[in-house]
Amino acid sequence: MTSPSEIRVPLWRDDRFWKIVFQVVVAAVVIGLLGIFISNLNQNMRRQGLVFSFSFLRNTASFGIGESLIPYSPNNSYIRAILVGVINALRVILVGFVLTTLLGVLAGVASFSNNWLVRKLSQVYVEIVRNTPLLLQLIFWYFPVFLRLPSPQNRLQLPGPIYASKTGIYLPWPAQGPMFWVWLAVLVGLAIAAWLVLQQRTRAMVERAATGKPQLMVLIGIGVVALLVLTIAMNWQIPQSAEGSPQITGGLRLSLEYATILVGLVVYTGAFIAEIVRGGIESVSKGQWEAARSLGLKPGQAMQLVVFPQAMRVIIPPLNSQYMNLAKNSSLGLVIGYPEIFSVSSTTFNQTGRPVEVFILLMGIYLLINLVISVVMNTLNRSVQFKER
Repeated sequence: MTSPSEIRVPLWRDDRFWKIVFQVVVAAVVIGLLGIFISNLNQNMRRQGLVFSFSFLRNTASFGIGESLIPYSPNNSYIRAILVGVINALRVILVGFVLTTLLGVLAGVASFSNNWLVRKLSQVYVEIVRNTPLLLQLIFWYFPVFLRLPSPQNRLQLPGPIYASKTGIYLPWPAQGPMFWVWLAVLVGLAIAAWLVLQQRTRAMVERAATGKPQLMVLIGIGVVALLVLTIAMNWQIPQSAEGSPQITGGLRLSLEYATILVGLVVYTGAFIAEIVRGGIESVSKGQWEAARSLGLKPGQAMQLVVFPQAMRVIIPPLNSQYMNLAKNSSLGLVIGYPEIFSVSSTTFNQTGRPVEVFILLMGIYLLINLVISVVMNTLNRSVQFKER
């Protein structure tokens, strides 16, 4: 008698066989299409007397760049010019991550406020910003707002002091030097230590119903040290100007183009993050709110210690997409003349007649930036997920 295990299914009736065949066919079609595209590209380039190569990147760029954090002149190579564009883009992206997170979390939490005005302001901000194109917002910020600033002689002075005029925005800023980076590293270390202590305090208060006072004293100590480093050790340079003179010395100058792209991206992305934060908080069951109140926690403490940490598990995955969108949207700096990577690359391929190589390089850089963001956010996401015992 033949056992069931000895019955062989015909190959043409085996699902696994047909799944493998389907994948092989799809792979063959994709490879065939790529082959056609690459062959067509090579024929077009040969017809124009071009050879696919990146050697042109070593040639002299011969064009200026409005602002750069590293030394650059038109006598430098194209690769140096593209490096300037990458640094300018990263300057927007990294600062944008911090500011848009603060704005988004603030607006998202404000949508749960008991204050009617605060709650409505948050909703109006999200609805207006989220439903208008980013390009339109950038043009709004640049032309009617920043380009309308007064002349240097009649500059606007804000508390700080902060000066604003057509030549730029001047902010107090620490003096650049080796000690600046040392103290900056100290502040980053203190921020990490404060985060770890805060996590420990939250677990102690929620899981063991402890007062959390020892951790609170440590947090106060970290805050005092950070305040001393910020106010004394960082050697702040205050913008100064002579009476009637258009010149301003000291501090940090932000160009109007940089201020526009930064403000535009922060305001736009912050509205989406606010909705993500609101959705994450609403995903926490009402029982958690009631449990927090039963422990005697005030609404602010319940949000900080119980609800928001649980909402982080829902907030972080879509937050990853918003950070990646912010990085890609930084390419819109081209429309207001900010020399980020896309703007510099556009000038490069217009001068060299090498759009294929330049766009491949451009896509590779944006891909690398987004892969790094994805790796960091996935690591953060794993750290806040429930761990099975």
